[in-house]
Amino acid sequence: MLLRHRACFESAGHSHAWRKHWCQRTDFDKLRHMDWTPLLSTLTGAVIGIAATLIADRNRWRREEARHALEVRREVYTEYVSALKAAGEEIRAVALGDHMSESARDAAVREAVRGTGIYTASERLWLVGPPQVVEAGNEAFHRLRAIRDAYARGVAVGSADDAPLIERRRKAMAQMRRLMREDLGIGPLGIE
Repeated sequence: MLLRHRACFESAGHSHAWRKHWCQRTDFDKLRHMDWTPLLSTLTGAVIGIAATLIADRNRWRREEARHALEVRREVYTEYVSALKAAGEEIRAVALGDHMSESARDAAVREAVRGTGIYTASERLWLVGPPQVVEAGNEAFHRLRAIRDAYARGVAVGSADDAPLIERRRKAMAQMRRLMREDLGIGPLGIE
């Protein structure tokens, strides 16, 4: 190689342009006959390494997003179930109280439900819950409203008219909780 390179500059009888062309040609021949395997192996390894890192980062991001979404749903479900429970207790307490008139009783029962935050909790459920959970939550909410309306009309707590309403609400709540637990990856309780 050194001899060829030296020959580029010491060629007697040839023009400078010819020597320059011959030297460039010699360099091209060196590149053409060079072993490309190490370079290609290095480049391939770098591409594989970068791709693996990107895939691992994307998978980690997806797991974190799924974990965060699960935690948000858990919070929303807890808030909703708690608000339903509180609303049921509030309307029962109001229905047991003494009221001057039917309109006063109606207003007090409706206000008891509004004060529990059930409407906000319901909207949050509609935003983040899967369809089957939203449907079950909506059914439990409607069962609570049926009780609210019955108490507002003067149905007595614990009466024969009250018992089927309470049973339908209990079943709707159990179904809703079962679907929520299933969505959260928690097994059934088996006690409801």
